[in-house]
Amino acid sequence: METIHVDVYIAGGGVGGVAAALAAAKQGLQVAMTEETDWIGGQFTSQAVPPDEHLWIESFGCTASYREFRDRVRGYYKTQFPVTPEARADKLLNPGSAIVSRLAHEPKVSLHVLEDMLAPYVHSGRVRVFTMHKPIAAEKSGHEVTSVTVEHVKTKQPIRFTAPYILDATELGELLPITNTAYVTGAESKQDTGEPHALDGPADPLDMQAITQILAMDIAPGEDNVIERPEEYGFWKKHHSDFWPGPQLSWTAIQPPTLKHIEYGLYQGEGTFPLWPYRRIIDPTHFRGELYRGDISLMNWPQTDYWLGPVLEVSEESSAHHLYMAKQLSLSFLYWMQTEAPNYSGGKGYPELRLRKDVVGTSDGIAKYAYIRESRRIKAKFTVVEQHITGDTRPEGFTDTVGIGAYHIDLHPSTGQRNYIDFKAWPFQIPLGSLIPEETENLLPACKNIGTTHITNGSYRLHPVEWNIGESAGLLAAFCIRENKRPAEVYENKDLLTSFQDQLKAEGVELEWPEIRQI
Repeated sequence: METIHVDVYIAGGGVGGVAAALAAAKQGLQVAMTEETDWIGGQFTSQAVPPDEHLWIESFGCTASYREFRDRVRGYYKTQFPVTPEARADKLLNPGSAIVSRLAHEPKVSLHVLEDMLAPYVHSGRVRVFTMHKPIAAEKSGHEVTSVTVEHVKTKQPIRFTAPYILDATELGELLPITNTAYVTGAESKQDTGEPHALDGPADPLDMQAITQILAMDIAPGEDNVIERPEEYGFWKKHHSDFWPGPQLSWTAIQPPTLKHIEYGLYQGEGTFPLWPYRRIIDPTHFRGELYRGDISLMNWPQTDYWLGPVLEVSEESSAHHLYMAKQLSLSFLYWMQTEAPNYSGGKGYPELRLRKDVVGTSDGIAKYAYIRESRRIKAKFTVVEQHITGDTRPEGFTDTVGIGAYHIDLHPSTGQRNYIDFKAWPFQIPLGSLIPEETENLLPACKNIGTTHITNGSYRLHPVEWNIGESAGLLAAFCIRENKRPAEVYENKDLLTSFQDQLKAEGVELEWPEIRQI
């Protein structure tokens, strides 16, 4: 088996993984990053989720490198595409004119931009990226991870990585169980955390937020683009969860903050709220010469959340079944829309909807990886609970801040058959203590697997926060190597912490919020 030694090994090439690799490489470290799919970028690319961001993102509230990523996305369209003069002049160009995102764009554009940002370090040999590789085993000596073994997902050829610092940026926190790093999953008990919205009874480790298998569509007027009837269409046509107001395949759903019933529609002017422009990633009016035949939009809607079972902490067979059924749900909702959904003309179906397999780069039209909202989470030196980021008055800040984020508490229906949990939260900080495992000394979380709870994960799981977590983890590894200290020492020593925070600020990581309101 080939063994590769680097300064930092990163498992997972998603949003946090890429940010961590960039940060460590800029500090002169040798980095290896593995990624299970053939696309780096995670939520941006392989999961096909346009960036969910806060109200102030265009002015402040993210790291300098995340802002560079956003600027490069807009620049890519303006330099590589025939955009209109108005689009070229628009400093805040939103390629999809989406409702949910100020920068809704195609997954492949994110892929190009992220590869370009890494290019200087990849070309120089400072960063090595191994796509289509998944962690399978690890070795540990005392409280230190000494190696991680990965294998190619198709050929099964193994590679062993050794490094002073190991970062877990996988979507499911996959290094935690194989390195025997203590972690939690699912929903905590109110008795354990004191959180008002935690479970009244005992904790439920298998009660996790729904996943979504996302697909892309465009509109081809006058065409019949109806897909083959999905294998599980009959199941999903009949399915009706007890807490849901109607059949899964219907326009009827739940409005998250109020839990009131809502009748969605597809296009603008249909129903109470139009789903099509919600996550639209291409608005053709921004482009010249009829470049796009029609809008391109992503199906990541309330009706396609899958909550019938978790995909982690269960057997491989059970996980595979739930991933398959989640795909079938998304395909079934598309088929229902094409053939049976009540439409604007009083008839049935929108056959003009066309599945765009090329947009997500797969043969079945489903994104390369499921959108995972909730991961394994380390048992950390400090855990962020609901009380830290909510309340009538702004909570006290974290003196060990290593970044910031802002998003309301946003939990989708769960595998415990619980409905949305959605309410306001204050713009928050990312405490260093939430990045430090209780015992494992050289493993750092680099995405959604930090020390949060089921409740606070609902705020800390979005794109700019995951990027900040990854970037801070990469910079922390570099700081510890340079100072010959462990992360726990940086957390516990005021002088070391101040020195590390000074480095973060020098790299463009914002550590505090101005006085702003809840969202």
